[in-house]
Amino acid sequence: MAARLVKRCACLLREATRLAPAGSPVGRLRLARVAHKALTSSATSPSSHLPGPLSQHVEKTQVFTPYPERQEVDSLIEKATQPEQLLDLVGGGHCLQHNHAALALIQLSRLLSEKPADKARLLQDARFQQLLQLINSQITAVWHGTLVKLLRSLYALEVPAASKELRSVEQEVRWRMRRLKYKHLAFLAESSAVCMQERGSQELLAELLLHLERRWAEIDDGRTLVAILVKAGHLSESLMNRLEDKCLELVEQFGPDELRKVLGALAAQKRRSVPLLRAISYHLVQKPFPLTKGILLDLAYAYGKLGFHQTQVFQRLAADLLPHMPSLTSGEVARCAKSFAFLKWLNLPLFEAFAQHVLSRAQSITLPHLCNVLLAFARLNFRPEQEDRFFSLVHEKLELQLASLDPVLQVDVLWALCVLQQAREAELQAVLHPDFHTRFLGGGSPKDQSTLQKLLHINSSARLEHPEYSGPLLPASALAPRPSADRKVTPLQKELQTALKGLLGSADRGGFAVATQR
Repeated sequence: MAARLVKRCACLLREATRLAPAGSPVGRLRLARVAHKALTSSATSPSSHLPGPLSQHVEKTQVFTPYPERQEVDSLIEKATQPEQLLDLVGGGHCLQHNHAALALIQLSRLLSEKPADKARLLQDARFQQLLQLINSQITAVWHGTLVKLLRSLYALEVPAASKELRSVEQEVRWRMRRLKYKHLAFLAESSAVCMQERGSQELLAELLLHLERRWAEIDDGRTLVAILVKAGHLSESLMNRLEDKCLELVEQFGPDELRKVLGALAAQKRRSVPLLRAISYHLVQKPFPLTKGILLDLAYAYGKLGFHQTQVFQRLAADLLPHMPSLTSGEVARCAKSFAFLKWLNLPLFEAFAQHVLSRAQSITLPHLCNVLLAFARLNFRPEQEDRFFSLVHEKLELQLASLDPVLQVDVLWALCVLQQAREAELQAVLHPDFHTRFLGGGSPKDQSTLQKLLHINSSARLEHPEYSGPLLPASALAPRPSADRKVTPLQKELQTALKGLLGSADRGGFAVATQR
């Protein structure tokens, strides 16, 4: 063993002496390191017994390809302000290598982001087609970050889905999916997921969602998490579950805008994730960060949409909204009032401010906005302090424009007036007229059933609360109960119905066994 080792050492030293210049200490040091590595490997590797030239070991050392030096064409691409400046680089004596073609196309998409007419002309330009062909021939040399931006740019430029170059880029992204960093996957999800869905790139989208889900533990910042949740969470149930778990982990890092986006995404998907909603509510209450008007309105909408009650959050929203009341538009007031009405939560100062806003803008407020405020007041059974002025304004607007409203909205408005005991005879007659209500009597959809229940309420209000009302009324067939076939009446329900009939004096003065929405 010792003899073989000495023989091997002599061979290596002889080869080193032949290859390295005598006066090059750097060369001697490099070859000495290689010789040391070869000697070390020869003691442990059974295949190293045969002598070989040192050049083989030098060739086997790993070579790292450095980033190419910055060239003049890089500056020309960055400084371009017109598409023509970029297209002139093709065939203009400039050598476009590696990422240059991709960078030029990315810059083109930025310049034409708001010019759809120019995009259509660009697709017909021969120089643009040459640029696409050059990208196709160099696609394997494009860096990862540039590749994902290139795909986004091709989608933004509306390159046809059947284009060979677009398919080539998509296929390259699929091949590299495992090697891409998670930030690249997040960029694809944020910028290209919707385009993939619209253009029919289902295989690429499915693979992207799969990798996002498998590598979800690599998410380490709130911005990336929120971007994926908003853009791609609704496309995969399992991915959304992972993202909700990650939100619980990183919620302390979220600012107001991130909290708004997460709640908005949950509201859009109607995902009532109670642990996450509790965590978000805790941070909204505990952290003193300022909330802008837009964030306050979005938070109120999200909580109302999800039906999640958190009194401390609502108190903060109401307190922070009051200083913004002078700057709110009528649409924002109606939207905010509607959100709190869905939550069944009444804050007297805030709703008084809503009523005052309506009165101060009596001439400019539109009837749909006024109707939404009225419906919110009815759901909470709220009457403003200046109710005479408020309801006079409502009746004044309805007198001229009630017939122009959507039929369902007309029923909603009259129902709200009946709840607040402010309905007038002419308004009741308009809704209870046979030509109007017949369309709702035979409907079987949940929306038609809900409208019918409100018509029954209006009919009862006209009979019981307006003794002077002379008609018309709903037909007797509409008042007949329609119990479901599988519903059984309990003895307690029978006894209660008997007592109510005796109290009303007649069975036709009330509705029994009516299927209402829970």
